[in-house]
Amino acid sequence: MHPKVLLDACAELVRLTLTFEHPADAVVSRFFRDNRGLGPRERATLAETVYTVLRKKLLFDHMAPSGSGPRERRLAILGFYGPRDFLLGALTDQERKWLEQCDGVTADDLMERHRHNLPEWLVQPLKDQLGAGFWPLVESLSNAAPLDLRVNALQDKRADVQKELAKAGIKAVPTPYSPWGLRIDGKPALAKLDVFTRGAVEVQDEGSQLLALLLDAKRGEMVVDFCAGAGGKTLAIGATMRNTGRLYAFDVSGHRLDALKPRLARSGLSNVHPAAIAHERDDRIKRLAGKIDRVLVDAPCSGLGTLRRNPDLKWRQSPQSVEELVAKQTAILASAARLLKSGGRLVYATCSILPQENEAIADAFTAAHPDFVPLDAGDALSQLKVEGAEKLCSGGASGTGYLRLWPHVHQTDGFFAAGWTRK
Repeated sequence: MHPKVLLDACAELVRLTLTFEHPADAVVSRFFRDNRGLGPRERATLAETVYTVLRKKLLFDHMAPSGSGPRERRLAILGFYGPRDFLLGALTDQERKWLEQCDGVTADDLMERHRHNLPEWLVQPLKDQLGAGFWPLVESLSNAAPLDLRVNALQDKRADVQKELAKAGIKAVPTPYSPWGLRIDGKPALAKLDVFTRGAVEVQDEGSQLLALLLDAKRGEMVVDFCAGAGGKTLAIGATMRNTGRLYAFDVSGHRLDALKPRLARSGLSNVHPAAIAHERDDRIKRLAGKIDRVLVDAPCSGLGTLRRNPDLKWRQSPQSVEELVAKQTAILASAARLLKSGGRLVYATCSILPQENEAIADAFTAAHPDFVPLDAGDALSQLKVEGAEKLCSGGASGTGYLRLWPHVHQTDGFFAAGWTRK
């Protein structure tokens, strides 16, 4: 594709994305469906240009006014993903001079907000939690996340899958904490490989794998994944149950559960029962009250732990939306807790990095439910032979360790999990 044509396409995709009417990944996917003639390289350039603009939006908004042409074109130039010589072939002399000036700007020349590229409402809560770790987090969020795979332990061994990927020219290394995980740099085409089509691997961040591990579902148990979504954690839990017992995958979105069906078919699992529910107080929930051994509540959340993958979320969330989520999370956790039988394990999790969605919810639940004994996540993961489990956890109000993962420390998405055992 000619440089000018590709840059014009990038500018149009940037324009569509920055309306923030829909998630960025959905906008990009729709653009590719509407422009089926794009090749793999063009698609990579378009997608990564958009994500770079989203990651560095405040900086690029600061630089853009000194350029010329439509705003979306200036932003696309600043975020262009690809060889610089190729980009220069699409620019006017004036644009080239402007880009050269922008390239000369150093971090020392910038205000703090143009360095961290975060909305102001999010900055102080992160500084309060991390102190000197704030800027390492910022640095990690400015980069794309690696690709993590979960090996389906029901069918394959991690070392065998690693060798199979190597034969396909894909270098994968074991994840440091999850015993099921492999990590890949870049975004190789996996969908047509036998290792994927036969269900030996699923794409899943190491943090998500650790949540399924923390639930520690056993053979023959009754288990509920309360907010199953597209079922990534459901599949991991089903494998730990060795395809025995009964695993309910509940979600209020039938559309999301539909995405589980092809994954379920690949996985070889027959113990999973997807079911759409109207809300957390659905009659299906009431009928199972007091009968379940394990419940995972991977609650709807701000998703701010996934900013390396979904940088648009920091511009699409707000203090008001987080406040609404907190009320929803509190209600969902309380309803899910009713499912547990005596001795059962409850795990509450989010992919958020905000304490009001995490520790505050867990601490309040502990205070309001004396029949639930907090679980020390570090001890639980150590018993499951997770190396360095204590490094993955931080203390809660009860003194019990919560699972707390950070991109800049653990190289996972930002995750939180708290667990309890019912008396």
